[in-house]
Amino acid sequence: MVTLEPLRADHADALLAFERENRAYFARTVPDRGDAFFTAEGFAARLRALLDEQAARVCRFHVVLGEDGDLLGRVNLMDLVDGRAELGYRIGERAAGRGVATAAVAQVCRLARADYGLTSLFAVTTLDNPASLRVLTRSGFTRVGNTTVDGRPGVRYERRDLGKV
Repeated sequence: MVTLEPLRADHADALLAFERENRAYFARTVPDRGDAFFTAEGFAARLRALLDEQAARVCRFHVVLGEDGDLLGRVNLMDLVDGRAELGYRIGERAAGRGVATAAVAQVCRLARADYGLTSLFAVTTLDNPASLRVLTRSGFTRVGNTTVDGRPGVRYERRDLGKV
């Protein structure tokens, strides 16, 4: 069982440790965040910016916690406009393949509708990220087109029926 918590300032240490631990793992399928992000100062500045966006209700950021309270990942809703938002998620290597991403996406879809008033979500992923492709399909998203992500072939998915979560 996983739990989502809205991102808070007191998640900083655990979140930075998570990002550092999984940097190489994530870089295999998503663009790297750059060296500055992984410094204490760079991360603190980025976290402040995210919390400001969340306070302004532009985005909703969440940490994914395991039963023992360990930070397993992140799941986010970005650019909330007109009942729509972009879904993004990353699950650490230690938790990969255990259904954590699927469970976290299901929870954030429920929150999107019930708490944030959203009616549809979209997501993009690269074709060389089969785990993410499976999570989106299992979570009721439909492939709606092709795209590129950091110069790599990608796919765009949408879920328009958040009322059915």
